Amino acid sequence: MQAACTSLSLEFFHHMNFTTWFSFFCAACLIAVSPGSGAILSMSHGLAYGVKRASLTIFGLQLGLLMVLLIAGAGVGSLLLASETAFSVVKILGAAYLIYLGVQQFFQKSPSLTDSATVQTQMPSVRKQVLTGFLTNASNPKGIVFMVAVLPNFIDSHAAIGTQLFILAITMIAIDTSVMHIYALLAASLQEALRKPRAQRIQNRLFACILMALGASLFFVKRDAALSN
Repeated sequence: MQAACTSLSLEFFHHMNFTTWFSFFCAACLIAVSPGSGAILSMSHGLAYGVKRASLTIFGLQLGLLMVLLIAGAGVGSLLLASETAFSVVKILGAAYLIYLGVQQFFQKSPSLTDSATVQTQMPSVRKQVLTGFLTNASNPKGIVFMVAVLPNFIDSHAAIGTQLFILAITMIAIDTSVMHIYALLAASLQEALRKPRAQRIQNRLFACILMALGASLFFVKRDAALSN
C-alpha cells in the first residue's frame, strides 16, 4: 500500500511541480471561499432543503465548474474573449439566469418547516436541482474569464498538458465541493431559528436580492476589465 502511494506521488510530481500545484491549491481555496452565485445558491438550498439535499445542487455546480475548466483549458475561452459578440451573449444569458433565479426565489411560498408533507411537495426534482447548479456556474462569464486568465500560469508547456489540466480540475472541484458544503451546512444550522413562515420569507427575499444583484452586476462586466482583474 505504501509503495503504491509512493509510486502515485512520484507519478503526480512527474507531471506537475509541487510548488506549482500548491500555489494553485491556495488560489483555488481563495476562489472557492470568495462569495459568489455558487455560494449564495448553496446557502439558499442548504437553508431551504438541508445539507443532504443541497448536495444535489452542489453536484450541479461542480459539473458547471468542470465545463468552465474544460473550456478554459481547451482554449475555447480565449476565442470567446476574442469575440465581443460571443462574450456579450454569454454575459447576458448568465446575468438573466441569475436574475430569474432571484425572482423565482423572491416569490417562493414559505410554508412552515414543521409541515413536512408540504415541504416534501415543494421540494424541487433531483434533475431541476442539478440543472440549476450546473447552469449557475456554466453561464457565469466571470468564471470563464477568470479561468482563462489563471490556468495558463499553472501549466508547464513542456509537460503533458492534458494530465496537468486533469490534476488542476480534480483539485479545484474537490476544494469547491468542500467549501460549498460548508456554506450549505452553516445555512442549514439556522433552520431551527427560521421555522416560522415570516422568517422564511425574509431569508428567501434576502437570498433572492443577492442573486439578482449578482446577476445585475454581470451586465457591467467588460472583456478588457475582466481580463485585467
